[in-house]
Amino acid sequence: MRKIIALLFFALLLTNPNALLAQSHDENDDESRYLVGAVPQVEGKVVFQKEFTIPGMSQEQIYQRMLKWLEKRLAENNNQSRVVYTQPEEGVIAGIGEQWIVFKSSALSLDRTWMNYTIQINCRPQHCSIEIEKIRYTYQEKEKYNAEEWIADKVALNKSQTKLIRGLAKWRKKTVDFADAIFDGAAQALGAADVQPQPATQAAAAVATGPVVIQQAKPVEVATPAPVVVAPSQPAAATTSAQLKEVEPALVPKDAIRIGEGKIVIAIGTDAFNMTMMTANAGGSIGKIEGKPVVFTILSPDQPYEAIEKAENYTVKFFPTGQNEPSVVLECVKMPSQNLYEGQPRTYIGQITKAWIKE
Repeated sequence: MRKIIALLFFALLLTNPNALLAQSHDENDDESRYLVGAVPQVEGKVVFQKEFTIPGMSQEQIYQRMLKWLEKRLAENNNQSRVVYTQPEEGVIAGIGEQWIVFKSSALSLDRTWMNYTIQINCRPQHCSIEIEKIRYTYQEKEKYNAEEWIADKVALNKSQTKLIRGLAKWRKKTVDFADAIFDGAAQALGAADVQPQPATQAAAAVATGPVVIQQAKPVEVATPAPVVVAPSQPAAATTSAQLKEVEPALVPKDAIRIGEGKIVIAIGTDAFNMTMMTANAGGSIGKIEGKPVVFTILSPDQPYEAIEKAENYTVKFFPTGQNEPSVVLECVKMPSQNLYEGQPRTYIGQITKAWIKE
């Protein structure tokens, strides 16, 4: 067995003579930029934040650039990542993302984790702020962690906060690098010159620095959006160019949500910057219980469900395949549902109190 291992190691060196040197270099990299302040927290939650000041640029210009950039960036993931909320008048954009974070890749092994996150953007005249939060990891398809318990200062740094904890270092580093890359991409979309990587000797990560002033924005064509007509009774969450019409909850067609032809998103909360959004694994059926119009949604066992368990109200949105705007919006009051054993899908029943459907 020892001879076999030795032969494999020798073969690896022949095919990649720099492998051993690269590994040694990685292990001895300056970690100062990943120490205190690299992973900021707001009220106990890990929230990567960045603010940009763009003199002379209107809110509409900033909004259009950020929307175009975020749609393109999330589409690069080639999965369920997408923009799920837009409010042009308020300058608010929100998206959900999921992608692989690779720790190490070689001919003999692949070490990586699946990461879920949300991105929220707030645009104002000459100003833009971005937040990345609700970061969760799925490692080797079974181990699940959230950023607060895995990369925060209190768990990922030693007592003196001078070194990264062995085993957690790769998670913290790659997450900080991910956030830096997101903010760099946003800066370029706003017109900044090419952003250079931060030097490894910097005391803190780029994500922990103050507002970035983009003095000379590169000219970028921004298409003038079509006017958005909003009915007085239409909720902010439903304000889209898809023209939604309010209907009586009891009159929502049973086939309004076309199962298998789009995605069902559950939104909890009304504040876009504190809204919890999740994609239902199944469901979408519309019916009645004791004469009350209801909609059923199902979460898979591995999805986080704490937010909806605590909520009394939530909104169900249906996005047809390939669309970033919902064709159905249902505001619901959560009804009692059956208690389930651990590992079983969770079905939620919402009594429809208000409804909007695409005309």
